[in-house]
Amino acid sequence: MAVSKSTLSIVFIVLGGLAVLFGTVLVFVGPIIIDDQIVKNIEINPNSGLSYTMWKDIPVPFFMSVYFFHIVNPNETLNGEKPMVEQRGPYVYSENRWKDNITFHDNHTVSYMEYRQYFFEESMSVGNESDVVTIPNMLVLGASVMMENMPLPLRKLVSSTFKSFNEGPFLTKPVGELMWGYDSKLVDFLNNLLPGMLPTSGKFGLFAEFNNSNTGQFTVFTGRDDIRKVHMVDSWNGLKSVDYWSSEQCNMINGTAGQMWPPFMTKESTMPFYSPDACRSMELVYQRTGVSRGIPVYRFVAPKTLFSNGSDYSPNEGFCPCRQSGLLNVSTCRYNSPVFMSHPHFFEADPVLLDTVDGLSPNEDEHGLFIDIHPETGVPMNVSIRLQLNLLIKSVPGITETGDIAEVVIPLIWFEESGYIDGPVLNTFRTNLVVLPMVLEYMQYIFIGLGLAGILGAVVLYVSDKVKSRMVGQRCTDVYPSSSVSEKTPLLQSPTR
Repeated sequence: MAVSKSTLSIVFIVLGGLAVLFGTVLVFVGPIIIDDQIVKNIEINPNSGLSYTMWKDIPVPFFMSVYFFHIVNPNETLNGEKPMVEQRGPYVYSENRWKDNITFHDNHTVSYMEYRQYFFEESMSVGNESDVVTIPNMLVLGASVMMENMPLPLRKLVSSTFKSFNEGPFLTKPVGELMWGYDSKLVDFLNNLLPGMLPTSGKFGLFAEFNNSNTGQFTVFTGRDDIRKVHMVDSWNGLKSVDYWSSEQCNMINGTAGQMWPPFMTKESTMPFYSPDACRSMELVYQRTGVSRGIPVYRFVAPKTLFSNGSDYSPNEGFCPCRQSGLLNVSTCRYNSPVFMSHPHFFEADPVLLDTVDGLSPNEDEHGLFIDIHPETGVPMNVSIRLQLNLLIKSVPGITETGDIAEVVIPLIWFEESGYIDGPVLNTFRTNLVVLPMVLEYMQYIFIGLGLAGILGAVVLYVSDKVKSRMVGQRCTDVYPSSSVSEKTPLLQSPTR
């Protein structure tokens, strides 16, 4: 038996209404479901699967690229002329990081030690670790500045000691030795003369402390009681603040440990983190929206005020004594050596710094640091942290090794720590935390659209059925007029009698 259009229209209205109702419910319930799934995946919990694995072992490619500033004119620099440098690199090292001694606490925090190892990647480098470069001798020029205010007889004694150990103002050594350490009897002498001045005894290198080391004990919030606090640092080495700087604000330990951030970030959010290597907290700000390997991201960059001096940005007064903007004086956490941190090539620094050294050419693409982060989860998709290590050098009376060197902050090296999510980890992340929530979000519009289409179809069927009924009735009226047959002239009449 054929189904009438009226019946079909009723069916379509019911089904369409249910679809619209379900879609409307999803509009309100869908975001709650999505957020709930994100919270379950982002919490630091051994049972949360993917995100816990990413947090614990960092199973993504991570590299450190090192660039040396080779001094082209060391003799002229010693005579007071402007130093000229030539960038050499990159020398690339794969970086292996993992967390150990993981301990969960009752106050919804977890403590751990993060270890790191570096392995030279010759195929990704411009040369090998046997390449020879010339840089300032930190043991001579750095120690000379540190002893500038010592009695003159002591400075002369130190100068004689430099000569006896055949130590000059500049070093010409292989990259591998400058990175990871070389034997130096002078180190032992300086440690005996000024205990605690150097971080090591025996070998001395720019990254001697880094390889096979840890970044200290971090205690961070798991997010179990409040997901807005996940990954935020509760303490570092048992400390709630450090004592390297001269203000309470600058000594604060803020933000995360620099690997993941709380979810549900907005363009107004910032990305604070504590860096043990820089001995301070830093904060990145939103720059623009983008896409990284098919995943929507926000790019966060360093604000121009990050390394500003106290005169240009008053909150940084606590990091002083300061020099020009663009330099962070880290001497207080680097054994009082005259070491400064900056962006590579003095990017976004006071232009005066570029006038004191030849061979530098800063630009944002090569020297700006950034983190591309998935805002819904707080997981970085692409990271490039670029920093430069500089040394203050000058002529110090009584120490003849310093010659007539003009006072200048000279770059030693700059390095980039970079990594990005790729391969199976990226696919799993995209499926669980991007695609599925997106499908759930689109379902609400699909159901509402189908429901409205069903209701519209029902209306069309109902109207067409009514129109058809009227047309049929009209045709019947045309064939059989409404007046009765008896009122018309009969076809056969009886004869008149």
